[in-house]
Amino acid sequence: MTGEPVTALLVDDQELVRSGLRRILRRRDGIVVVGECADGDEVPDAVAQHRPDVVVMDLRMKRVNGIEATRAVAGSGGPPVLALTTFSDDELLSGVLRAGAAGFVLKDSPAEELIRAVHAVARGDGYLDPAVTARVLTTYRTAAADPAPDAVSELTPRELDVLTLVAKGCSNSEIAAELVISGVTVKSHIGRIFGKLGLRDRPAAIVYAYRHGIVATR
Repeated sequence: MTGEPVTALLVDDQELVRSGLRRILRRRDGIVVVGECADGDEVPDAVAQHRPDVVVMDLRMKRVNGIEATRAVAGSGGPPVLALTTFSDDELLSGVLRAGAAGFVLKDSPAEELIRAVHAVARGDGYLDPAVTARVLTTYRTAAADPAPDAVSELTPRELDVLTLVAKGCSNSEIAAELVISGVTVKSHIGRIFGKLGLRDRPAAIVYAYRHGIVATR
């Protein structure tokens, strides 16, 4: 592993969980844990003190839950938040998505999945655990699609191609390979898509594409 390690702040009200996360997120995998919080109300001060690259956030906590803590971090221009959740937390997933989380990982996912997710959100790609993606997509595939907003008509054919691949869970490098364009061009397209559609991040783009039938029609 070369280059500077990704720094992470752990937020979970269970010491055993934080201990387990510390064992997974190691320097040899390019990650250094720089701080911990036992509840969501500790997060703003910890972010200011440690300035982590990523906040790894549990969603269920006693005083301030992960959704409110994520909203506080995102609203203050803080680092990306990677939410930790369980498979049954559909309502929490929706809430933390609206609050501005950059990614989701299930607590029972393999260690490699968490490591991959931390690196992804640190470089600005966003990340959805494959099982979470499947759950989100199932929800919107089984529901009637809402009419596409007028803003969709402002997307170029290439931007629609990129949005479709984002919605299918492709990374920037995978999109670049599929469309035979550079990674820089992919990022540029994604930035314009977000601007035109008023989206904050990749998870929001995935939900948007399926909600409005953009993927199903392509």
